[in-house]
Amino acid sequence: MMQYSLKKTFFLLAALVASSTISAQVKPIPVAGKWLYRLDSLDNGLDQKWQQQQFTNSIWLPGTLDDAGIGAPVKVDTTVLSKDIMLHLSRKHRYIGAVWYQRSINLTSRMANALLSLERVIWKTDCWIDGKPAGTQESLIAPQVFKLGPLAAGKHVITIRVDNRKQHDISVNDFAHAYTDGTQIIWNGVIGKMQLIDIGKQVINQVQVYSSLANHSVKAAISLGGSHRGDTYLRASLLSGKKVVKQTSPIVIQHDQQEINLQVPAVQSWDEFHPRLYNLRTEVIDSKGRVLDARTQSFGFRDINATGNELRINGRPLFLRGTLECNIFPLEGHPPMNTAGWLKVFKTAKAYGLNHLRFHSWCPPEAAFQVADSLGFYLHVELPLWALTVGKDPKTLIYLEQEAENIIRNYGNHPSFCFWSMGNELEGDFGWLEKLVRKLKQEDNRHLYTTTTFSFQKGHGKNPDPADDYFITQYTEKGWVRGQGIFNTNPPDFKTDYSKALEGTTVPLIIHEVGQYSVYPDLEEIKKYTGVLRPANFEAVRNNLRKKGMLGLAPDYLKASGTLAVQLYKEEIERALKTKGVGGFQLLDLHDFPGQGTALVGILNAFWDSKSLISPADFSKFCGPVVPLIRFEKAAYSNRERFAAAAEIANYSDRQINGEILWSAISADKHFNLRGSLGRQSIAIGNASAGSFSIDLSKIDRACELLITVSIANTGYTNHWKIWVYPNKNPESFNNVIFTTSIDSALSYLQAGRKVLLNPDTANVKGIDGRFAPVFWSPVHFPDQPGSMGLLIDKKNNALADFPTDFYTDWQWWDLVTRSRSLILDKLRAPATPIVRVIDNFFRNRNLATLVEFKVGSGSLILCTMDLHSQSTERAAARQLRYSLLHYAAGNTFQPVQEISAGDLRRLLDN
Repeated sequence: MMQYSLKKTFFLLAALVASSTISAQVKPIPVAGKWLYRLDSLDNGLDQKWQQQQFTNSIWLPGTLDDAGIGAPVKVDTTVLSKDIMLHLSRKHRYIGAVWYQRSINLTSRMANALLSLERVIWKTDCWIDGKPAGTQESLIAPQVFKLGPLAAGKHVITIRVDNRKQHDISVNDFAHAYTDGTQIIWNGVIGKMQLIDIGKQVINQVQVYSSLANHSVKAAISLGGSHRGDTYLRASLLSGKKVVKQTSPIVIQHDQQEINLQVPAVQSWDEFHPRLYNLRTEVIDSKGRVLDARTQSFGFRDINATGNELRINGRPLFLRGTLECNIFPLEGHPPMNTAGWLKVFKTAKAYGLNHLRFHSWCPPEAAFQVADSLGFYLHVELPLWALTVGKDPKTLIYLEQEAENIIRNYGNHPSFCFWSMGNELEGDFGWLEKLVRKLKQEDNRHLYTTTTFSFQKGHGKNPDPADDYFITQYTEKGWVRGQGIFNTNPPDFKTDYSKALEGTTVPLIIHEVGQYSVYPDLEEIKKYTGVLRPANFEAVRNNLRKKGMLGLAPDYLKASGTLAVQLYKEEIERALKTKGVGGFQLLDLHDFPGQGTALVGILNAFWDSKSLISPADFSKFCGPVVPLIRFEKAAYSNRERFAAAAEIANYSDRQINGEILWSAISADKHFNLRGSLGRQSIAIGNASAGSFSIDLSKIDRACELLITVSIANTGYTNHWKIWVYPNKNPESFNNVIFTTSIDSALSYLQAGRKVLLNPDTANVKGIDGRFAPVFWSPVHFPDQPGSMGLLIDKKNNALADFPTDFYTDWQWWDLVTRSRSLILDKLRAPATPIVRVIDNFFRNRNLATLVEFKVGSGSLILCTMDLHSQSTERAAARQLRYSLLHYAAGNTFQPVQEISAGDLRRLLDN
C-alpha cells in the first residue's frame, strides 16, 4: 500500500512540471549557478548539522563533474592499438559514486508549496531542504521532482545527493544509451533546467491533448488540484498562433479529472511537409470570469495508424526514412538540453532526406521533441532498456513501468512522438512486455507501439508479437530484409526487393539497423574533440599507421571506404523503397557510433558533420520523399547484350505528381549519349510503375562506364546508376606476355626475362578471403570476420586503361573481389605499392593487395590474386580486366620498378 502511495505521489509531482508550458500562475525560480559539492565515493554521508563548512569546493550547475574536470584522470596508452583503447572514446576524468551538492537561496517572498525540478540526472537523487528530507527520485529520462512544501521568505539551503551508480540492471554490459560510457558517459551532476516552482496557487496540474484530424476534434484530459469545486469553471480555447479558432463555454468543475471536447470544422494537419502546430489554452475561472489558473499546451493534428501492413499518416501512405540517435554527443558526453543543440541534429538529418529518428534504448529531453515538432520529424522512443533477462528482477519492472508513465506525462502531447518501443533487441519475459504494451495502448492511443525493436530470442524477432502495431526486424521466416545478409553472397542485381520475405506479414515492417558498413577513421577529426571526451581510439590508429609508414594513406582510405559505404547504403535504401509492404528503414547509421569497438558506420562523423563522401543534395536523390527507381539485371554487360530497365517512382510526398518521366544513358566520355521519355504520367502516393526502356549496347566497341539517369521533368527529382559495358571479344593477341596460374611456370619465364601475368588459384594463395562489403559494424566488436574495408585503386595506372574504374570499389568489382585472396605485403624486404590495394581494417592496418607489379630478376611480373582464369559468360568484368592487364603488359609502358626475389615471391604466395 505504501509503495502504491509513493508511486502515486511521484507521478502527481511529475505531472505538475510535465507540460512544456507551465501553469500561468507559476513563475519558476532558476537555481542554476554556483553550488558547493563534496565527493562521497565511500558513502560516508554528511553529519546532521548540514553545515556548509563540510563543503570546500564549488561547481557550476547545470553541469557535470566531467565538465569541471573533477574525478580520477583517465590514463590511456595510445602507442598500443589495443582492444581496450578501441572500445569507445575515453573520458578525461571519471567518477562513479555519490556526490553531495548544496546551495543557499534567498526567497524574496513566501512560497506556499514549493517543488524542486531537476530536468535530467543520472541516476538516483535524494533531496533535503534546510536539513529535512524531501524525497528520492531515480528517473533517467524525465525531470526528477521533489516536494519541498511551504517556504518562508529568506534564506534556505537545498542539498541533493546524486548517485550515478547502477540502480537497476537495464542492459547488457551497460550498453543501453540512457546509462552507458559507450556513447554518452555515466556523468554525475544535473543537466537542463533547475528550478523552484510554487504550486500553491496552481489549480491545473496537467493537460493531455488527444486530437483527431479525421474527426476534426480535440479532447483535453485535465488533472486538477486544490479544492476548487462548484464556484469554479473550466474553459478551453484552440489557438492558431495568437488567433482563437474555437472556444468552449465554461463548464462547472466537479472532479479532479475533467475532460473538455472541442469540434473544429477546419484544421490543418501536422506532418513532415507541413509541421503546423496549435495551442490549447485551458483556463480555470471563477463565477465572475476571472482567470485563476491557465495552461497552454502545444500540439498538432495528426492521425497515425497502421492499415494492414501499411503505415499511414493523416490518411495517406507513410514511408519512414530514419536513422538512430544513440546519445552521441562527444563534446558534452550528454544530450543537448536546449533547442540549439537539437536543431543541428534534425536539420542535418532533414537535409539528407530523412524524416524519422529512432532513440535507441533512451528517451530524449523536452528540447528534442520541441524541435522535432517544429520541423516535422517522426520520432521513435524507447524505454531505457536493452536486456536479455527481462522479467528477472521485479524491482526493475516497477522502475520501467514508472519510466513509461514518465514518458507519457512529459512527452505524450508532442505530435512528433509517433512510435514507441519497449526497448532494443529484448529477450526474456515477453508476456510481461506484451502486458505493458497493451496497458500503455489503453492509456495513450496517440502513438503506435511495438514490443521490442527486433529480438534474437527464439519465437520472436522474425514475426510480429501479438500486441505490435508495427514490427522491426532484419529478417523474417522467409528471408533477409537488409543487404547485410545478402551483398557478400548474392551476385549484385538491381531488380530484387524484399517482397518474398514480407509474404504473410500483417503489420507494417520497419527494417532494423540498416547498413552498419564501417568507414576508415578520419584522423583529421581528432582536433574536433575539445570537450570532455578524448579520441584515444583515433590517436592509437594514427600512431599505428605512423609506425608502419602508412599514415599518408589515411585520407584515401577514408574516402575509398566511405564511398563504397555510400553505394551500399544507396542500394539498401532503394531495395526498401521498391518493396511494397515495407514501412521504412532505420539506418545504423547516418553518423558514426563511437562506442562498441569504435563503429564508424556513418557518412557523417559523431558530430553530425560531413566526411565529404556525398553531399546532402546527392544523398537525398535516393533518400527523399520522391525517388525515381529502376530495376535492372546486373552491373556488368557484354556489348552483345541489351540493357533493360523497369522504372518506378516512390512517391511518399503529400500529393499526386504529374510529370514526364525522362531517361538517359551517357558514357563518361560522352561519345555514347541516348535519351528517351516514358511519357507524362500521374504518379499517386506510394510506389508505382512508370514504364520501361531498353538500350542496344552493340555500338559500344570499347569498355566504358554508362551513367543511367531517370528523372521527372521540371522537378528536382532525379536518380542515377552506373553500369559497365565490355566488348565481347578481345581482338588482339599478346604473344609476348605469358599468362599462367603456376608460380613455378611464372618463375621459369621470369628468369628468362619474359613478361608474365601470374594469376594463381586463390585456394593456393596465402592471404585473406575477399569480401565485397566492408567490415560489419566494428572489427573490434566483431573480430571474427574478414577484415577488409574495400579497395583503394590506382585508377590512372596504365594497367587499368581498358578497365574503367574509379578509385573505390564499385559494383563491377563484385565478382573479382569475391573470388580473390588479399596478399599481405608487410614482410617484404622493400615496401610495395599496389595497383589495387585492399584497405585493411583499422584494428590491423596491414599492407594488403590483389594487384601489384614487380621486377623479378630480368623479368617483369604482374601479380593478380583475383580470379581471371575461370571463364564463363557471366564473368564479363574478369574477362575485361584480364584483357586490360595483358594489353598493358604487352606494351612499352610496362616497366616495373619495385623488385622482389624469387624466394620472397614464393613466401608471399605459398600457403
